[in-house]
Amino acid sequence: MSLEQRVTELEVRLAFQDDMLASLSAELATQQRIIERLQQQVVQLARRQEDMQVHVGEPIIDVPPPHY
Repeated sequence: MSLEQRVTELEVRLAFQDDMLASLSAELATQQRIIERLQQQVVQLARRQEDMQVHVGEPIIDVPPPHY
């Protein structure tokens, strides 16, 4: 294999790696945004659950219907 062929092969490999790195970086950024959104949803759900638990312990007042 000549020196020119070896350099060409290395350039091709480098171009492929650059493309793959850019693709992986974009995918990582997308996944990070998804993770952040999911974390926000978990926090909101935890708040909702806390609010609901406060109301669970309240006694139910039996009010007779208006027709009595």
